[in-house]
Amino acid sequence: MFSHIMLGSNDIARSKRFYDAIMGAMGCGPVEPNAKGRLAYVHRGGRLVITKPLNGQPATAGNGSTIGFAVSSPEEADAWHKAGVANGGEAIENPPGIRNSADGGHYYLAYLRDPDGNKLCALFNIPSE
Repeated sequence: MFSHIMLGSNDIARSKRFYDAIMGAMGCGPVEPNAKGRLAYVHRGGRLVITKPLNGQPATAGNGSTIGFAVSSPEEADAWHKAGVANGGEAIENPPGIRNSADGGHYYLAYLRDPDGNKLCALFNIPSE
């Protein structure tokens, strides 16, 4: 459904440390800023772009917004979370763990805020038995 997600950053070098770490925990290699100074992570068919806002104004986090990352296991979610906290992210909500949804699904979730305040989630969909 989505072609890409773009997030604003006030400090690309700081964002590079954070996103290289969490994306690396999911098996994506580090990236270098492109000619426009953007970080473009391409992994598992998705594209995440980190950039300074084009309008020259400060980057701000979206109130009520969450960017979800699909991970392949609870262990990958834990590694993602640990890498994020160790590289400038903030652990938020409950600790990583299993959540039950209203539709009867079971998910392993881990939540972070990136250094610019964007809310991120690593999600593993626990298969039904």
